[in-house]
Amino acid sequence: MNPDSESTLRISEIFFSLQGESSRIGLPTVFVRLTGCPLRCGYCDSAHAFSGGQSMSIQEILDTVAGFGAHHVCVTGGEPLAQKNSLLMLRALCDAGYAVSLETSGALDVGAVDARVMKVLDIKTPGSGEVRRNLWQNLDHLSEHDEIKFVLCDEADYQWAKQVVMERDLARRCEVLLSPVHDALAARDLAEWILRDRLPVRMQVQLHKILWGNEVGR
Repeated sequence: MNPDSESTLRISEIFFSLQGESSRIGLPTVFVRLTGCPLRCGYCDSAHAFSGGQSMSIQEILDTVAGFGAHHVCVTGGEPLAQKNSLLMLRALCDAGYAVSLETSGALDVGAVDARVMKVLDIKTPGSGEVRRNLWQNLDHLSEHDEIKFVLCDEADYQWAKQVVMERDLARRCEVLLSPVHDALAARDLAEWILRDRLPVRMQVQLHKILWGNEVGR
């Protein structure tokens, strides 16, 4: 047995659902939600993962994931990279043959994440209340199969994100996703701004919110 398989992580929940975001939207996916996050974004919809959960070995996590019989796995939080053993788990999931994605705030270094993992890097906007936490060096660790996400609270956030996209030429690095905060920014307004400015991004809405609202574990 790989000795790393006995390493443990604090897990908030593991569940099976449709991927609600990213270019993998709509795909049946196993979500591994880790406990803990050093950020406190104003629009956070996973505050239940800030504490609690249970300690699980990587082997126990792999066994639980296998039980759902799915190909895609999304590691999320909280902030997964706040637990150092998340790197070992990500590698183990890739070694097991899964298509793995990582949802990360972008506030912690992604340089050591297994190259096979699709990193979805969330750049924090002023409206999030955590814009100062952006670790801009993370952009240098992105490849064309990774994605950058902006969650927007209002038009001021959109204008800020547009400036970052253009000044840093983000669309040449990888796909850029713009998402409105559910029930705060009208999706139609965001669509109109993107079309007006011909911004080279993909707009997304949270499919899981449309289907199941704020239900935990969906």
